Amino acid sequence: MKCPYCSATDTRVIDSRPAEDGSSIRRRRCCDECGKRFTTYEKIETIPLIVIKKDNNREQYDRAKIEGGILRACYKRPISASDIQKTIEKIETEIFSREEKEIPTSVIGEIVMEKLKELDEVAYVRFASIYREFKDVNTFMSEIKKILEK
Repeated sequence: MKCPYCSATDTRVIDSRPAEDGSSIRRRRCCDECGKRFTTYEKIETIPLIVIKKDNNREQYDRAKIEGGILRACYKRPISASDIQKTIEKIETEIFSREEKEIPTSVIGEIVMEKLKELDEVAYVRFASIYREFKDVNTFMSEIKKILEK
């Protein structure tokens, strides 16, 4: 590992432990040349995932888009930031555990709605109203009735 201070290539690991997210390893390193310490993170390299949009265009998977949608759905709801991050991680785990190179946005949307329903019903309805493109109040009410029946 190259030292960020002096660019020497002789560095050694002092301490290793799982990072807070549990999906990467945090390593404390020391440079043998200048003696300065720094931290690195190792993460499992994943296969690039391609998302198939509704119009059949394809683009690379972007976690920020899921985060944005969930944050909008959870806006002004009593949900902690850690619960939102855990939900996003559950969604990503389910998406990547399918081991597919391409995944339609419809599948991602259904996974997100399933996890939001577990997290907060109001956030779920907010997300569903945009994702399913509710055209009128009746569609909105039928979705709410489904929740109330359970």
